[in-house]
Formats: sequence, C-alpha cells, structure tokens
Amino acid sequence: MGFRPLHDRVVIRRMESEAKTAGGIIIPDTAKEKPMEGKVVSVGPGARDDNGKITPLDVKAGDTVLFGKWSGTEVKIDGEDLLIMKESDIMGVTG
Repeated sequence: MGFRPLHDRVVIRRMESEAKTAGGIIIPDTAKEKPMEGKVVSVGPGARDDNGKITPLDVKAGDTVLFGKWSGTEVKIDGEDLLIMKESDIMGVTG
C-alpha cells in the first residue's frame, strides 16, 4: 500500500460481519451493522509529547482491534475501503 499514516493515526481494514444469525436467518447487506472489529494495516510513528519526543503506538500492523461504532474516517485507498483513526479511538486489541 502506498499510504503511510502520520503521528498517532492508524489504518484499519474492517472485518466482515456474519451474514447469518445463530438461528440461520440470512441478513441482507442493507440491514447489517458495520462491524466494530478490524485488522490494523499500518500505523504512524507515534505522537509527540511536550518535550518533542515521539511516543510509539501500542498497536502494530496485523493486530485485531475493537473500535467505536462511529470511530474513524472512511477512505478508499488502492480501491479498498479502509478506516483511518487515532489510536485513542481504539478500545482494545483482541486475541
């Protein structure tokens, strides 16, 4: 990918949500909620503190993360729908 996030920003690829309920009912695309789980594609170098020192991020490329329903900015990079958000919008790393 020819995109590198700056500062404490993170690029995330949403994970696909389940298309079926536990009872076997198929959910159409129009009724699905956007998943709040994704895989980190790339991360910025980190945020600067008051002294100008760069503080590295806690997440890294390949991590699976949970984020808020309305977090981030949706962008299309190289034909792929991705999210860009600050590390502070990420609630946690799974698995």
